Amino acid sequence: MLRRAMADQNAPGLESEKLVFDWNEFGRKGRIIPEHVAFFDETLRDGLQNPSVKDPSIGQKLELLHAMAAIGIHVADIGLPASSQRAYEDCLRMCEEIRDAKLGIKVAMAGRTVASDITPMIQISQRVGMPVEIYAFIGSSPIRQYAEGWDVSEIAKRSIEAIDLGVKHGLSVAYVTEDTTRSRPEALATLFKAAIDHGASRLCVCDTVGHATPDGVRNLIGFTKSIIFGAGAQVGIDWHGHNDRGLSLENSLWALEFGADRVHGTALGFGERVGNAAMELILLNLKLLGLLVHQDLTGLLRYCTLAAEAVGWSIPINYPLVGRDAFRTATGVHAAAIIKAQKKGDAWLADRVYSGVPAGMFGREQEIMIGFMSGASNVAYWLERRGIAPTKELCEAILAKAKDAKQNLSEEEIRAIVAAVQGPGGQC
Repeated sequence: MLRRAMADQNAPGLESEKLVFDWNEFGRKGRIIPEHVAFFDETLRDGLQNPSVKDPSIGQKLELLHAMAAIGIHVADIGLPASSQRAYEDCLRMCEEIRDAKLGIKVAMAGRTVASDITPMIQISQRVGMPVEIYAFIGSSPIRQYAEGWDVSEIAKRSIEAIDLGVKHGLSVAYVTEDTTRSRPEALATLFKAAIDHGASRLCVCDTVGHATPDGVRNLIGFTKSIIFGAGAQVGIDWHGHNDRGLSLENSLWALEFGADRVHGTALGFGERVGNAAMELILLNLKLLGLLVHQDLTGLLRYCTLAAEAVGWSIPINYPLVGRDAFRTATGVHAAAIIKAQKKGDAWLADRVYSGVPAGMFGREQEIMIGFMSGASNVAYWLERRGIAPTKELCEAILAKAKDAKQNLSEEEIRAIVAAVQGPGGQC
């Protein structure tokens, strides 16, 4: 029997599965993700490594932390405090905000496996009086070893020293092998075992250059689980993916199914080169799979728009969920179906009849435009929504203009027609 589609949105009247046959649920093998998966936001660390963004002001960073809390982010990586004095001060101020505002977000910071990178994190934790998760990273792939002149023993030595330093000061350390998805199994086995033996609480599996396919994710997560099992340890697994092959979202979802219990992402997917997995799309897809039933995601739009403004990023108009056109249509047949659903007094139906993503679930609404592919129902609906009587003369004038236009009519263009037909008083 099919699970009720969109389980957290009740369909008035008819049961939702009678209106939507959900092939995504047919024959599904069970729960896709673990019960207590965590979301790790890299917007303020890896996101800021994108070559085209600007470093947000501290005020903008604090706003983003509040937005993360509102959508249920569990951990925020707030930067590399050893990289500059400003980075250190910003990390300190963000920790103070999380503490004082009781945001409920755990704090992580990143650094290389060297004492000079780990020490500032320890200092900030002590100054603020709150725990910090240390994400200590080092390259592990053969190609990286060759470029750096390292061997596995040297990598292991550096890793152990960094982990020991963090653990000695009572902090959780996540061991991050950069370029894990191109690393040899024998090297990873050596490094993972050393990290576990020295007290690392998590292993972060990284698709640093966006190399992995879902098969690679399955193989690597399974391998990592076997190392942890063999060590008899309770160690978490993070998945950190990049989007160079356009697979970061898909790989993140697969990583959760294959056994990762913490997944990384950034707002709008910005990050190094072409970016990371998009956090809002990870959350959206898990919500639509019925796996985040109690997580309120109506703040996703604010989260994304704040992030875009903070880094000077333009959101593509066709971007899922938050793009300008995500819930807009000017096509007559599509608009007519939405309007008919609304006239039934059925908001649930209107939000789904021509949308695979219910706008209202994520703080948006369906929008009907007027353009060269529109019909009379578009025009009447547009006018009624603005308190303007949809007279035959007015509707015909607007539709005639629309049919001659090469793109959708703007608000200003339509109101100019209203004024010409009805006079200024018709623009109420």
